[in-house]
Amino acid sequence: MSIAKPSLTALASVAAALVTLSAVLIFVVAPEDADQGFSQKIFYVHVPIALTAYACFGLGAWKAYRVLATRGERYDLESYTGVHLGTIFGVLTLVTGAIWAKASWGVWWTWSSNQLVLFLVLFLFYCAYFMLRFSIEPGPRRERISAVYALFGVALIPVSFFAIRLANDFIHPTVFTREGPQMTGEMFFAFCVSWASITLLAYVMYRVELAGKRIDANLRELREALQT
Repeated sequence: MSIAKPSLTALASVAAALVTLSAVLIFVVAPEDADQGFSQKIFYVHVPIALTAYACFGLGAWKAYRVLATRGERYDLESYTGVHLGTIFGVLTLVTGAIWAKASWGVWWTWSSNQLVLFLVLFLFYCAYFMLRFSIEPGPRRERISAVYALFGVALIPVSFFAIRLANDFIHPTVFTREGPQMTGEMFFAFCVSWASITLLAYVMYRVELAGKRIDANLRELREALQT
């Protein structure tokens, strides 16, 4: 017995409500950081966006594995959509991170930060995915090659994610330790709500884009059938 997915309208409404709530929590409830002041509030947006980018790339890699395991055409579109959303949130991660770094530490970027460089490598790797994909004619061959490429990229995700645990630099101070989050209860609650809102927003975007791509694929097949 299959479980029906929630409607996009309902999910979008919940996402909008969570985004509004998170904005109130960030700018009204959560106190300013003792060291960075108001500029620290971008943390509540930057970190959830980065985590969502990782999740989207991971989803794209998982769907790529399903392409290779089952030869299912549906998984190719799902993998492509996951990677596409990952690059969108990757851009937002780099932009919000640069703004935060400039406001708090006076630099837009530093090549000495391993975490920054590794995330950039991950982002550029998946940007190249599109050049590879669209250089091949549509069909099973493109699906297989795209899936192999997306699957290889998953190895960069844990390397990039855990680099921050080892870096301990001024650009990426460690907030979550074994003793728990190094922030007040109001800050942590605002962070969790913001993370939930951005994750749900990404899922809504995924469903919308995937539906659009499937409609486009069906229309293309219909046109080809009418021309024969």
